[in-house]
Amino acid sequence: MSFLRLVPPVRHVSFLGCMVVLAAGLASAQSTSLQDASSGFSSSQAGLSVSGLQLAEFALPENPDPGSSASAVGGGGSGAGQYGNGGGSGGRKGFLHNLAFEAGAGFNAPVGNDTPYITWGGNFTLGAGFRFSKQLSALLEYQFMDNKLPGALIAAAGTTSGDAHINSITGSPVIDLFPKKSNGVYLVGGFGYYHKSTNFNESECCAESFYGEYPVNVTVASFTSNQWGGNAGLGIYHRLGGMYADESHTQLFAEARYTFIHTPAITQTNGLGTTELLPVTLGVRF
Repeated sequence: MSFLRLVPPVRHVSFLGCMVVLAAGLASAQSTSLQDASSGFSSSQAGLSVSGLQLAEFALPENPDPGSSASAVGGGGSGAGQYGNGGGSGGRKGFLHNLAFEAGAGFNAPVGNDTPYITWGGNFTLGAGFRFSKQLSALLEYQFMDNKLPGALIAAAGTTSGDAHINSITGSPVIDLFPKKSNGVYLVGGFGYYHKSTNFNESECCAESFYGEYPVNVTVASFTSNQWGGNAGLGIYHRLGGMYADESHTQLFAEARYTFIHTPAITQTNGLGTTELLPVTLGVRF
């Protein structure tokens, strides 16, 4: 009986002992888990730090140097290959860009001493040269002028018609007074060689054609001379193309020049006095 009475207290002690052992085991396991978790977190952080250092080595700089970038793209040299600089040429234009050309046509009016010996006529002009700057160009010009002779002079010569032809080659500087404007004014002049031919013609019969006979003019007298001469005048222009005036060299122009040719005096057998004309020309220059 005494043994049986002791059973309940033993059970109680055993139960309490098991509870203590179980609690101690749980506490130990929890402590180990926390340590492992803490060490794993630190390892992960260290891995991220190393990875960040590796990425930083290959990252682009925040503010790259534009000079070094242009040098790398252009193959060396400051500004090489940049847009608008002509591939490292410092923005300078080529020789062909500075070439200048012109073409024009118009009419001629007699002035001064030449009025009794020549009348109105027409002209055309071709020129080519070089543009030294926005203000100054130099052109080599060829001009042909065709004028009729006055009726009184033709009658005095006893012929039916007459004309005067003038061929010239001159060097002509052109000075732009407003190089940055779309509409401007320029000065122009020239000096060079002039060949003048004054012809008196007779109508003769007859030349034949598919449609029958018709009269032709035959030169019966001619005065020619090769002399120096010059011209000077003023012109206006309108520049074409581009938003800004200096983006284009193409101009529409209108000019008038006083032209003087030192032809032989009227007292000489091959001369009709000095020649003075006022050619007015409309054209394009580019």
